[in-house]
Amino acid sequence: MTAPRVWDADEALEQLYAVHWRSLVRLAALLLGDTGAAEEVTQDAFVAVHGRWQRLRDPDKALAYLRRSVVNGARSVLRHRGVVARHAAAEPPPPHAPAADAGLADHDRRRVVLEALATLPRRQREVTVLRHYLELSEAEIADTLGISRGAVKSHASRGAAALRDQLHDVWEERS
Repeated sequence: MTAPRVWDADEALEQLYAVHWRSLVRLAALLLGDTGAAEEVTQDAFVAVHGRWQRLRDPDKALAYLRRSVVNGARSVLRHRGVVARHAAAEPPPPHAPAADAGLADHDRRRVVLEALATLPRRQREVTVLRHYLELSEAEIADTLGISRGAVKSHASRGAAALRDQLHDVWEERS
């Protein structure tokens, strides 16, 4: 679903929020592994879009702008975490927050997949999440991340191969 054809920022954002809030939070949660931070990133994206509404060239692309803002916000959070981790005195990392879909029965399998996803390089992880979770097309992923369709294909292929290898090794160890 694309953004509603409404030129009033408040009304358009209310509609976008009602329809897309959950999927945008899930997107950020998959990238961050933290539901609380995902909600903050998503809220910040909506606030940014509201503040820039009059400068949007095409309000019909507001959803794409929100997705890009969420991905960029998640990147910022991850960069900040990296800085904090580098400067922290050998403290153990905080435990992972429960996944956004913690109600599913196979928690262990989901945890293993999310851990494997977290080991992918940033761009491969982003492309994989956008493709397989949000089911975006190559063109939509390219637009969201500001990269070419060829780069999307390359990152998707490499990410899938890395996940396949990692998960194969994990499942073999458990057998």
